[in-house]
Amino acid sequence: MAGVSSEPVIGVLAMQGAVREHVAMLAEAGARAVPVRRAAELSEVDGLVLPGGESTTMSRLLESFELLEPLRARIAEGLPAFGSCAGMILLARQTLDGRPDQQQLGGLDVVVRRNAFGRQVDSFEADLDFAGIADRPVHAVFIRAPWVEKAGDGVEVLATVSGVPGVDGDTARIVAVRQGAVLATAFHPELTPDVRVHRLFVDLVRKAA
Repeated sequence: MAGVSSEPVIGVLAMQGAVREHVAMLAEAGARAVPVRRAAELSEVDGLVLPGGESTTMSRLLESFELLEPLRARIAEGLPAFGSCAGMILLARQTLDGRPDQQQLGGLDVVVRRNAFGRQVDSFEADLDFAGIADRPVHAVFIRAPWVEKAGDGVEVLATVSGVPGVDGDTARIVAVRQGAVLATAFHPELTPDVRVHRLFVDLVRKAA
């Protein structure tokens, strides 16, 4: 591991999803980003990003690459992690509407509903007030996005969204959370030019180191 450094080494789980986009955002946010596919690579990083993609496929790939248990262990030991969309689903302790054989990493004491906002055609964008990020709202891109159905007492809610077309009711849905050094968003911050969410995670990694 890089240890305490102004440029922490942050891995991006490179099995599916917007890996290059996350790498670029982490670099802009002040980290050295590296792809992670093996347990040996995981052991060398100070933090890990789990990108979007298809959560059940990613779950199977983690098992195929013998990375599931090492990743669970490192997160349990305090490895900072950031999951976007499918990454949020994987980090949850429980997923609703997922496959029965889907594996969870358990880094967040939350229950997440998979594809909560609908299918690909129901993708949308919204400006969110995001706790810990000042100046202006965060522009969020939601693609087949989950939401947090239930959050435990130790989970900080960072952002919610309401009034989404096609979603019944005006209930504020939780779309960004943090528990210790684990951060998750239902949206894809890597698909906008705004680096502030990644910078927040890089700061979490520095503090944890």
